[in-house]
Amino acid sequence: MSAEIRWGIVGPGRIAESLLPDFAHVPHARVVAVASRSQERADAFAARHGIDRAYGSYAAILADPDVDVLYVATPHAQHATVALAALRAGKALLVEKSFTATTAGAREVVDLARETGVFTMEAMWTRFQPAVVALRELVTDGAIGEVRSVQADLGVSREYDPADRLFALDLGGGALLDLGVYVVSFAQFLLGTPQRVVATGSRFPSGVDAEFGLLLGYDDGRTATLLASLRQALPGQARVFGTAGWIDVLPRFHHPDTIVLHRAGAEPETITRPATGVGYAHELIEVTECLRAGRTESAVMPLADTLAVQDVLGQAAEQLGVGHGEDRTPV
Repeated sequence: MSAEIRWGIVGPGRIAESLLPDFAHVPHARVVAVASRSQERADAFAARHGIDRAYGSYAAILADPDVDVLYVATPHAQHATVALAALRAGKALLVEKSFTATTAGAREVVDLARETGVFTMEAMWTRFQPAVVALRELVTDGAIGEVRSVQADLGVSREYDPADRLFALDLGGGALLDLGVYVVSFAQFLLGTPQRVVATGSRFPSGVDAEFGLLLGYDDGRTATLLASLRQALPGQARVFGTAGWIDVLPRFHHPDTIVLHRAGAEPETITRPATGVGYAHELIEVTECLRAGRTESAVMPLADTLAVQDVLGQAAEQLGVGHGEDRTPV
């Protein structure tokens, strides 16, 4: 891999628009191309961000020999097909969360990534936020004893619109894949993979989930209680409970600046660790440095964790009666 890592963007939508400015904080990285299924959208995105090449198909960017890694920000249901084609083309990947629409789709992508040895990572920016890194260090150092439980919530109030991606079943809409991935990944990060998943909630007329509550159970008695909603705003707070104290992750927990450590017999300790840029820079730095070092996975966001999270989401979707599927339209 060259000293400079050359990035391509697949899917110039809202999330890509938010992420692009953070490349200014990423050494040894440059965005050189963008692809959309609409040439007009690709051209407009490239013009706004000073990108050299704009493609009106995903196949065109896969064929570009000057692109080392792709950031995939299409709707969830398109992730698997785009990722599989990219891996076959030898392109490294940063795939937006949720990684895929289904557990089977995630397994297919992970299997091919491991078979080809091409770097692949889910874009779970939460794990790379400086405040979350500080939390993990406190937990590892035993600051709150043994972690026994995690609570997390994330919700927004959205008016139901069947034409919007958030409410479209065929695009991977719903609270689970859009917001639930954050609460599940946070719990899995701290507690590991659960043995039991219990879900309850409701659905919109389009068939996607509107809101849910999850209870994750572990054989040793540990638990996670998680909420997400598209019907109502929720604080976006998380708490990590240990045998010797707890840590509050102040809203919004999926990209926090501040955590508060509570220990018996001590005053609460507030720890503030602001993110660089909007907060996406940290995951972009991780991918860029992994590629420069020749790694095929991130130690912070490994593929095994992505699979574990996707499996929990899949079990929850089944219990809620939500039938997500992968969009197999050829790239």
